Amino acid sequence: ISICRDLPNVEVITFSVNGISDLEPLNQCQNLSELYLRKNNITSLNELFYLKHLPRLRVLWLSENPCCGSDPHRYRMTVLRNLPSLQKLDNQVVTEEELSQALVDGEEITAPPARRSVENGCRESAGSSAAESTTETASELLSSSLEETNKIREELGMKPVPRDKFSSFSPREMDCNRKKRNNVLNAILLLMKELDTEGLEIIQQTVGRRLQACRKKELQEE
Repeated sequence: ISICRDLPNVEVITFSVNGISDLEPLNQCQNLSELYLRKNNITSLNELFYLKHLPRLRVLWLSENPCCGSDPHRYRMTVLRNLPSLQKLDNQVVTEEELSQALVDGEEITAPPARRSVENGCRESAGSSAAESTTETASELLSSSLEETNKIREELGMKPVPRDKFSSFSPREMDCNRKKRNNVLNAILLLMKELDTEGLEIIQQTVGRRLQACRKKELQEE
């Protein structure tokens, strides 16, 4: 997620199911309009402090994080009190009545959370892996990843990924390395949006050379 510090013009970010706990790098993304953070390790709503000064943020998906707690009303009211410009929270439209009620029932966040020693990224503990496997099946992971990845591709003017291409991944592949790979892929797609014609041509040439080298290696191995 630290790569976001170098993406001030990014508009859509999807980091769902990635063990993320710290949102501080996002406070540089002044053009951010959509942020997808389902099923991470965000433990405190004080992390919203880093999103409060993002003027264009309209869509936030934060559900199924520890910070949501056991009181869904308090959670939603607190988010809306601190981010009143949201139009959709957790895939539900925000109403004027909710924004008014949030001023009464929500908690104002005025300071960032205390620093934690846990790094963002995939959690290695067996307990975390077990918890994740019981809360979401591989099929659900694929569906959510497909939806959010295609959202990015749509923003970039690219064709959506067909579901049959996505569902060909086996459950075993949905591990930490797979998530890291998908993060890198999404970051590359987002960075491409920042490039001009010359930059994109350089990328095209580099990718072409890389593909040729990979195909040559595959032929040699056969």
